[in-house]
Amino acid sequence: MLYKSLEFKNVVGQKVKVIEIPVLATNNRYYFLVQSRLQFLINALYNERHVKDCYSFRDYIKRKIKWGDYQELFYTEEFKNNAEL
Repeated sequence: MLYKSLEFKNVVGQKVKVIEIPVLATNNRYYFLVQSRLQFLINALYNERHVKDCYSFRDYIKRKIKWGDYQELFYTEEFKNNAEL
């Protein structure tokens, strides 16, 4: 799975970085969930003063969604020699 990161400045000018954001196709069933949760996280981080400068989206979403959905989203089966289903 591919991951992206996002870096921005919050309301007081501190740099904040969000890492481990999964890249999903628009037809993926978790696309809207990831986009909406990412927007909630960014809004929360933008409006508050924080000591930390780096946040893991993966850790955030682990606390916010059901465990079964989390496993389907982040744990893909590893295949030998890049084989696909």
